[in-house]
Formats: sequence, C-alpha cells, structure tokens
Amino acid sequence: MNFRKATISDLQEMQEMYIETIKWVCKSDYNPLQINAWISSLDDTERWLKVIHSQFVLLAINDNKIVGYGTLKDGNYIDFFCVHKDFQRQKIADNIFNQLEAEAIRERSKTITADVSITAKPFFDKKGFAVKAKQKNIRLGVELINFKMEKEL
Repeated sequence: MNFRKATISDLQEMQEMYIETIKWVCKSDYNPLQINAWISSLDDTERWLKVIHSQFVLLAINDNKIVGYGTLKDGNYIDFFCVHKDFQRQKIADNIFNQLEAEAIRERSKTITADVSITAKPFFDKKGFAVKAKQKNIRLGVELINFKMEKEL
C-alpha cells in the first residue's frame, strides 16, 4: 500500500469509487432514495475540482488502483473519507485517518471535525471523536441523517 497526494487526473477514479462505496457499504444504513440523493453530489463538478485544488487530498494506492482517500479542508475538517467497497476492514481507513490527523497537527489545528454518515460513525467513535450534533440534511427532497463530530488534538 502506497500513499500519495491526489491530482486532477485522479478525479474520475475517486468519483467512481465514491459512488460504488456508498451504494454497497452504506446500504444497510440508508435506503435507495437516500443513496441516490447522496451520490447526486457528483453532479457538482466545480465542488470536486475545488476539493482537488484546495484541500489536502490523500490517496491510498494498491496495484495502481485507488483503494481509499481522505481530504482535509482548511487544516481541520475531514471533507471526504472513503475506502473502496472491496478493501473494507484492512486498516486502510486507519492509515488514511492517521495521516490526515498528522496533517491537521502540522497545521497547528486544535480540533479536527467531520460530518459523518451513520455508517462511518462507529469508526470515528473509535478514533476519539465526539458527536456535537445529529444533523438532518435535505438533498433532492430526501432527508439524510449524519453527525457533526469533533476530536480534540
């Protein structure tokens, strides 16, 4: 497993992995309507380009394939955090998180925050995050539940 920063040429593979992961990994926590509303965020190309250009985007690579990634916005906010559906429970998330946390510390952040799905909440709980709020987001007229979480560094 290798790690490197993302470039614009990685964007399509990142987006494809994002869709497949949400469809498969989150299906026991979100219904099909919610999943379709969630993955509609791919339509916002400008947002994805901004992520690549302005955030710390770390890729986990295995056999020249992206198997996970995490992004850190403004040195203290985990914006995207995703591990390929076929590579779950292989410590990839741990490795990505540890590097994002180290980057936040390098940025002199006192806390690290994330808006976390129901599916990802147990992982963030184990990493020492605390729930600050349960959030109800409406996307395409569909309610999506997630959690505002924070960890002191």
